[in-house]
Amino acid sequence: MTTLTTRINARPVTLRMPSFVTRRMDLHHVTRIEELMGGEHVHVWKRPGPGAVMLAGNDYLCLANEPTLIEAQIHTMQGNGGQNLMSAVYLQAGSRQHMLEEKFADFLGAEQTVLAQSGWAANVGLLQSIAGPGVPVYLDIMAHASLWDGVQLGGGKGVPFLHNNMEHLERQIHKHGAGVIVVDALYSTDGSLAPLHDVVAIAERSGSVLVVDESHSLGTHGPRGAGLVIETGLEERVHFRTASLAKAFAGRAGIITCSSRFKGYFLSESRPAIFSSCLLNHELAWFDAAIDFVEQADGRRAALRRVTDEVRTGLGRLGYCVDEGSEQIVALEVGTEPKTLVLRKALENRGIQGAVFCAPATPKNRALVRLTLNCGLSKREIARLLSACADMREEVDLENWTSTIRRRRVH
Repeated sequence: MTTLTTRINARPVTLRMPSFVTRRMDLHHVTRIEELMGGEHVHVWKRPGPGAVMLAGNDYLCLANEPTLIEAQIHTMQGNGGQNLMSAVYLQAGSRQHMLEEKFADFLGAEQTVLAQSGWAANVGLLQSIAGPGVPVYLDIMAHASLWDGVQLGGGKGVPFLHNNMEHLERQIHKHGAGVIVVDALYSTDGSLAPLHDVVAIAERSGSVLVVDESHSLGTHGPRGAGLVIETGLEERVHFRTASLAKAFAGRAGIITCSSRFKGYFLSESRPAIFSSCLLNHELAWFDAAIDFVEQADGRRAALRRVTDEVRTGLGRLGYCVDEGSEQIVALEVGTEPKTLVLRKALENRGIQGAVFCAPATPKNRALVRLTLNCGLSKREIARLLSACADMREEVDLENWTSTIRRRRVH
């Protein structure tokens, strides 16, 4: 039995842990870290040195240090007005959160929106509210984990379909019947786009509800940054859009588009909504200012597109398989976790830091390092990234990556 050490009056006290906990801990510490990874953790980077190129964050439009947004927060925090800390369920009409939800609704061309504590809370709460026991929920195999969690919480029947494979989706619906279809507009692991027109057509033919997660396209795509659903003119044909506001909006919250009638139901049914506190006033102030900023950020969106095209073209010329995606998220898919550790070290030794994705964020043996680009990357930083990737090809055994092998089979 494993022990857990805590402190009482500065003296360590050791608590014994039962075997049903230690078995799970051992799977991580012994089987995964010690035996598979040789004692190293795939997510533990060394401290970045001066001038390191940071490609692990999601601040695509470089808003995190924007003075006007910071000033909006400071002004609110220094104000004299207090705040009632409560579940958003109890907020009355005219509250700051309700007013911001109406502003987001205008921005997104929706009847209403609901703000949540996070993108995870938005997705879990929504799916739990619409996919009851036995309802088939068709999820792209690359859909975000929070969407799967929501299905499980609601008791729905999760039915996966192959990534962006509309024929497989239709076969699954033919087998299981109408239900809920769930896709990401822009997928968070490889930067690929969902075929939204095709998905909408299938949802309408089958009588299914459609949920589109715009976490990685809100702010970066569409007119005024309003997302891909609006860019494709489908906002009146998609039942629900969700998004994490911790990406291009550089804050910490989530959002759902919906009807006014559904919003009233949701706030009485969604467990994350009921049992979480409302957003704080300074958080609301940030997003209020961020909407105005994002709407006017066409120059930054254009810069992000230029950076994306330059990086993807350069990596493709170096032999990296990055053509399965097209947007600002770039996947260097190695395969196994030990190989991904080699890649992570090769990158960090050359001053490049991305984010390691492995199970459960990816299927087993499809681990990768994700590079998330932003509009502020300079020519020098892009050149440093491409130089690093050129220099390390043999060291990381590029020819035997799962993505390289898959591309050879296709071509």
